[in-house]
Amino acid sequence: MTQKPVPAVDALGQAAQATQAQVQANVQAFSTAMTDMWKTMSGLSLPMDAMAKLQGDYISQATAMWNNTLTAFQKDGTPAAPLGDKRFSAEAWAKNPAAALYAQAYLLNARTLLQMAESVQGDAKTKARIRFAVQQWVDAASPANYLATNPEALAKAIETKGESITQGLQLLWKDIEQGHMSQTDETVFEVGRNVATSEGAVVFENELFQLIEYKPLTTKVHARPMLFVPPCINKYYILDLQPENSVIRYTVENGHRVFVVSWRNPDASLAAKTWDDYIEQGPIAAIAQVQDITGSEQINTLGFCVGGTILATALAVLAARGEQPAASMTLLTTLLDFSETGILDVFVDEASVKLREVTIGTQAPGGPGLLKGKELATTFSFLRPNDLVWNYVVGNYLKGEAPPPFDLLYWNGDSTNLPGPMYCWYLRHTYLDNALRQPGALTVCGVPLDLTKVTCPVFIYGSREDHIVPWQAAYKSTGVLAGSKDKTFVLGASGHIAGVINPASKNKRSHWINSKLPAAADDWFKTATETPGSWWPVWSGWLGQHGGKQVPAPKAYGNRSHKVIEAAPGRYVKQKA
Repeated sequence: MTQKPVPAVDALGQAAQATQAQVQANVQAFSTAMTDMWKTMSGLSLPMDAMAKLQGDYISQATAMWNNTLTAFQKDGTPAAPLGDKRFSAEAWAKNPAAALYAQAYLLNARTLLQMAESVQGDAKTKARIRFAVQQWVDAASPANYLATNPEALAKAIETKGESITQGLQLLWKDIEQGHMSQTDETVFEVGRNVATSEGAVVFENELFQLIEYKPLTTKVHARPMLFVPPCINKYYILDLQPENSVIRYTVENGHRVFVVSWRNPDASLAAKTWDDYIEQGPIAAIAQVQDITGSEQINTLGFCVGGTILATALAVLAARGEQPAASMTLLTTLLDFSETGILDVFVDEASVKLREVTIGTQAPGGPGLLKGKELATTFSFLRPNDLVWNYVVGNYLKGEAPPPFDLLYWNGDSTNLPGPMYCWYLRHTYLDNALRQPGALTVCGVPLDLTKVTCPVFIYGSREDHIVPWQAAYKSTGVLAGSKDKTFVLGASGHIAGVINPASKNKRSHWINSKLPAAADDWFKTATETPGSWWPVWSGWLGQHGGKQVPAPKAYGNRSHKVIEAAPGRYVKQKA
């Protein structure tokens, strides 16, 4: 006996038939409009064969989507929820036929738009920019991001009798007042109380940084001290979040006398500072102070991200002056060759750099200014918009749920300013011109810069899923530092931060090792050996080889000429942007 379709199914079938009749015409009109748009862009085109394939695939997938929806609805009254996307994984999406269908249609349209962006013919940088722009639009257009099309948020509003909406508006107003979106409960954390808690003291300071010396945790230490140079675009305590994941504490526990550069958060009084200032008054000054305090002519050094770029530049400047103070240099997710800069490349071209130079750089009519830390933080958040932007729009504002405490995200939101001239020099000579790797191409601190003059042993680390410093780009430092005859490269799992902050005690993720260093990163990886667990023990063993003999640990901070200024973490790190 033939079952008579229920009215809802009959209506949905009629809608499906009507929609299918329009699919071909709609896709054709859409593709024609998109093709005309590409033609208006200089040097771009969209091949007709690619467009024809996209049209055919879209029609086929749209038809299958409608048929599957009808079949599922006729079977049990509920269409299947979209698969493979956590934005639509909540049960509310599966229980709401219209929302589920809307999500499926969105995912189909998103895939098609991204495939269209991939098909554009043009130079590599233009294609990358188109992909990035389309991805941003696609992510923003998700039905999960809007109250009217998010059944989970609507269900909570009904369940709470509107209280979730009220709370969401309160959270939104709070974020407007503080000038940034909350990614964690910032009231839980306090620098020096429950983050950046390793015991130590500030033993030197100038207008750009404070030098922190940490209390030894062993009766004997290596004779050669260790100096950390963190990125100046963030606070140093990413290296000292909690005792269990602190790189600083781990190094101290392994018998090293540790010093750390804690960069100042620049205000208007430092707006004219240059790249040369950051080199001369940063690592070069810090190295001299550590030498004076410890009496050791040679020290071990570590630079993280742009801190590594600054450190390598400083050591090259010192080499040009006839000094080789580094017994070793460790570079964590650092760029020296900027030919492969990943997603950040979409933000840098001649026009964008020139704009910065005439607004905050030395060419600014009103004098140099600051690159605001909040602007930089927003840019980095939109590199991963679903995780670092829209996730919080949905949770904070649509559902009215305050984000939970998370130390890493607290650090991520604790941004720093940068002096305009310093930032402009960095953009032009690294990301734009890639001149740092070319011997003699740049003059820094009054001397020709040649990174091949850095001859100390080098440990280079890259993270496999790093979207800021692609690991292949980090690997290129093995070629740039041609003067060093003792180089080690280690690849870790995960991304720019999580890959680095991977404590040995957790025994998570994995790392790759290969003693051979071919010219190409992919050739290195082909014969590399994967080992479960953290890369920290490999680095610690390597560092120990360059630490020198064991000597009694100092009983006091600093020396006669370097009195304790204040307890760690110091006041510079507490300055807000």
